[in-house]
Formats: sequence, structure tokens, C-alpha cells
Amino acid sequence: MRQTSTFRVLSLALLAVVTTVAATGCFKRGARGDYALAPEARPLEVPPDLTLPNTAGAAPVPALASAAKPAAASAATVAASQSGFTVSGGRDDVFGKVGDALAAIEGVTIASRAQLLGSYDVAYEGSNFLVRVVAVDAGVYVSAVDPRGLPATDAAALKLIATLKAQLGG
Repeated sequence: MRQTSTFRVLSLALLAVVTTVAATGCFKRGARGDYALAPEARPLEVPPDLTLPNTAGAAPVPALASAAKPAAASAATVAASQSGFTVSGGRDDVFGKVGDALAAIEGVTIASRAQLLGSYDVAYEGSNFLVRVVAVDAGVYVSAVDPRGLPATDAAALKLIATLKAQLGG
């Protein structure tokens, strides 16, 4: 009989402990993610119909007059188109060929070369510019770039690119 009452006392004590722990929230499973945050700290939800403007019944945008007819080619545009050419092959292969061709051209000084960037920093006939080698859909594009990052249009750069084009068959 004594054993049964001890068991009851221990059972009641255990039940009291479990009830106390459950009431204090120790086993409580809270909300997860953004919903656990205070309402003012949650991210803003935008309804899908408000993310894009409603274009139903909108007037079409007229074509610009400059887009309707091609612009006359300026001297700068012609020079920019002459500052590069495309060669077939792989980028690393062409990079090596460009380096060999630059070394063979009299008057060219290669200040540095960066194969990862695909560029040669060169000096030629008093001008400093980069010769860039970039992979494109049609092969590899070899071009002269001035210090501003624009196509080099000075005479020395255009002359060097024309020489490279003749040597590489671009």
C-alpha cells in the first residue's frame, strides 16, 4: 500500500511539473519566418496587380523620327567601327596570337598583359591604349580601347588594329 501511495505522489508531482512547464511556454512552438516579427518589422507585401502598370486601353508609344531612318555616319562612328575586328577561334588562343603579333610589330611596346582580363596595355607611335581580346558569339573580338574605356579612335590605334587584322586574318 505504501508503494502505491508513493507512486501516486510521484505521478502527481511529475504531472505538476509538466503542467507548469507547458503553462510557461517552454514547449511552445512559435510562428516562424517573417510572421514571427512584429507587424511593423515585417516586409511590405505588394499585391500582384500593383507591381506592373495597367496598360489596357493605353495609347501606343509613337516611333521616334531618328529611329525611322538611319543616322548619317559621323567620322567618330566610322573610326570606332575601325577600332576592332572579329576573328574565329577560342579567346585564349587568339590572345596568344595577338601577343605574338604585337611583339612582331616594330614600334609596339607592351607595358603589361592580363590574360584573365584579355588585355594588352600597349604604347605605339606616341599613344597609349589597350588592345582587348573578348569572346563574342561570332568568335573573338579584338579592339583598341582608350583610357576612358571607349573605342580608341586616334590614328596610332587604328593603324595598329589594321595591322593586327591583316596579320590575324580578321
